[in-house]
Order: sequence, then structure tokens, then C-alpha cells
Amino acid sequence: MSDQTASYLAEPAEVHRVLLLYSGGLDTSVMLKWIQDQYEAEVVALTVNLGQPGEDYEVIRGKALQLGAVDCLIVDAREEFANDYVLPAIKANAVYGLGYPLFTALGRPLIAKLAVEHARAARCDTIAHGCTGKGNDQVRIEATIATLAPELRVIAPVRSWQMGREEELAYARQHGIPVKGATEAAPYSIDDNLYGRSSEGRWIEELDHAPEDDVFQLVTRPEEAPNDPEVVSVEFERGIPVAFNGERLGLVALLERATEIGARHGVGIVDHIEDRIVGLKVRDIYEVPAATIVLLAHRELEKLVGTIHQNELKPALDQKWAFLVYAGLWWEPLRADLDAYMDAVNAQVSGTIAVKLFKGSARVVSRSSPNAIYDAQLASFAPSGGLFSQAASPGFIELWSLQSRMAWRVRQREEG
Repeated sequence: MSDQTASYLAEPAEVHRVLLLYSGGLDTSVMLKWIQDQYEAEVVALTVNLGQPGEDYEVIRGKALQLGAVDCLIVDAREEFANDYVLPAIKANAVYGLGYPLFTALGRPLIAKLAVEHARAARCDTIAHGCTGKGNDQVRIEATIATLAPELRVIAPVRSWQMGREEELAYARQHGIPVKGATEAAPYSIDDNLYGRSSEGRWIEELDHAPEDDVFQLVTRPEEAPNDPEVVSVEFERGIPVAFNGERLGLVALLERATEIGARHGVGIVDHIEDRIVGLKVRDIYEVPAATIVLLAHRELEKLVGTIHQNELKPALDQKWAFLVYAGLWWEPLRADLDAYMDAVNAQVSGTIAVKLFKGSARVVSRSSPNAIYDAQLASFAPSGGLFSQAASPGFIELWSLQSRMAWRVRQREEG
């Protein structure tokens, strides 16, 4: 009988050809060699481009082949990530725990889906990833694999090999695995894509420790941002961001432009206490300029075109949508059901929102939409008629307050 705790985990005898999710960093480079030695298995490496800045994918591929991979596949998934994962999150105003716009959580089910597709194409029996046992990403990746490909097995060496960072570095030196000096001394654990960047580790784990400057590698420190504000505009069509500062752009290019300008003005720094689904409470530093600008603009436009009843209900559904994605349940049918509602609401979300950026702050300063439920004359204090008759207000007030007035009198009577 197997002593595995989940049906999809691989027994050593089942592992012959492994697709490894490979970043080229220390963990996955050690893993590539370790899997070959530990399982006597062939390894196919898969690297997914979600817009991580500064990556040289040919160097990553060369390193994987040098370490013994039978192949290294490089997949540019930026367009799919932006349009099929980030865009639904924008329509759902998706933020977890009042601060985290889910950029990593959105990327993991796509990476795992691509791993399934390429594992099948390469005739692999097992998928390997570099997630730890303390994080959410193991849930997101393994739940996707178990959902989409129950015939495939999973190994997660970092959960089982009992090596800390120093042991990994020693293993790398022993087996001739190239390690950059920056990797050896890297103070933070970083994850990034075109929608944001996260940092963990070192002093970030100390709650009483204020952020140190060297953690901010994407966003300018607000104190050093330009002294003059900048107003940017985001135009939406049916909830889809289609133009930035009047220039029509695809979503990938639009997010890159928002990142560039927002980062210059110090916008998008989030120092966040987060409840992980594995039971831990952790601290993360996020740099999310594009998400900050685009989500702010989308929420404001949605509020402008929605009725009071829509605007009361949708935030609760947004929160549920965000939790499902954060919790690794991208394939949960409820998320697809919620997407249908999000699309219906966003059918009216067309217009332009202007946002002023200044030393870390982002503030809406103007709004326009052909679908706005707003009339400047009705909103003013000038005499009005037609759709709104001020003479009708007293009757409305009497009926609106009827139950509340009766209940108040009953309670007063009971109190003597």
C-alpha cells in the first residue's frame, strides 16, 4: 500500500520522464540535477514567460540543457495571461485581503495548464515544481494538474529533500551547477510578472521592521518620485482596458505602460499582512503599479454606470471571486459562474477615467461614460422636474421611514 497522502503524488517507481517547471534559479537548477540522480529519470524543462522583466530565455534554455535536460521549452504566454487571466480579474476588481491584486495567483493555474499540455506532448508521466510546503503556489499548481490531468503524477522536491539554502548552494557547487554571485547573496525571494512583483524573506518577516530601500526594484520610492504630478487616463470598452493616455494598446502593452508610469511616480507599494490558505499569516511586500491604476479606474467607472443595487452586490461577489483564485480554485465552477455575472455587468463599463499620480498616491480626478447613470442637472441644487420631482420628496420620506419610525416608538414604549 502507498504511504502517499494524495493520489496524484508520484511513487519513485512511477517516475521515468519528468516535465520540470524551470525558472533557471537556484531551486529549479538544483532540482533538475537532483531528479536525474534521485529518480534516474529524463527531465524536460518548461519555462513560461509571463512578462518577468530582465529574463534572458536563451540563457535559461542553455543552462537547462547544460544540466542534462533532454529539452527546454520556452513558452511566451504573455498574451494568454493578460487576456484570459488578468482581464477577468480586472472585471472582478480582484484584490485579496484588501491589498493583494493576485498577480502570482493568476499566473499559477496558467503555468500548470501549460505544464499539463507540454507534459502530454513530451510523453512525460510526472510534473515537478519548485514550490515549498508553506506557500499557496503548491495548491494552485497541484490542484490544476489533478483537475486537468488525473493521469499525471506530481513531485515537489523542495517539500521533501530537507535542504536549506546553504545546503542547496553546497549541492550546486558539488555538482557543477552554475550559481551567480547575486543568487548566492540574494536577500529576498522574488516573484514577478507583467502585473506585479512580490518580495519575501529577510527583514520582511519581522513585523516591527520598516521596509528597507533595497527591496524596491520596480517602484520608485515615493520620496524620490517626481515633484510634479502626472494625470493619466484609462479608457475601457465593456470592461476591457483599451487605451492609455488616449493611445489604443493591447492589454499586455497597456499594462506595461501603466507599470512604467506608475512606478516612476512611486505608485503601487503594498506592505501586506496576508492569511495564507495553508494556515500561516505572513507579510509580503508587493509592487503593483499597473494593478493599482487600472483597478482604481475600473472600480470608479463601474460605480458610475451601475445602479445602487449593483454597486452594493458586486463587491461581495468580487471578494468571493478573488478568494477562489487566491485559494488555488481557478477551475472551480463557481468562478466561471461568477465570470458570467462579471461579463454581464461589464457590458456597460465603457468610458474614460483620469487618475492623478503623485509621490505614491493615485487619485481619480475625472470620469466620463456614455452609460453613466448620472445627470448633471439632477445632481445640482438647481430647480428640476421630469425624472426627479422635489415636490414628491416628503411623501417618499414618510413611506421610506415608516417601519423605522414605528419600531423606534415600540422600543421607546418598552423602555418606559
